Amino acid sequence: MTTKPGQPVRGSNSGRPIMALLDTLGQRWVLRILWELSHQAATFRELQSRCDSLSPTILNKRLQTLRGLDLVLKSENGYALSEHGISLAKLLLPLHNWADQWAAQLDK
Repeated sequence: MTTKPGQPVRGSNSGRPIMALLDTLGQRWVLRILWELSHQAATFRELQSRCDSLSPTILNKRLQTLRGLDLVLKSENGYALSEHGISLAKLLLPLHNWADQWAAQLDK
């Protein structure tokens, strides 16, 4: 089921867009799928392999959700981020950089 802005989500009945986004990103494997597609488009099997052999059923459900929210597109060559997906992935880069710094600090 695709939750869209304006609809209640787990933990919030407000329908605010940020709540719909956080609910979507909080679904297992969603962030991983977006992250993997931010590097390169992929066929279903390639994406499944990049996601540590995620079950095809779950991958299909998550891709359906992400397509319904216009974050992922499907073409004859596989799956890729849409314009919205690309802009969201760019917002994840500072988290990636922070995580690298954090990990390095923990190793000291």
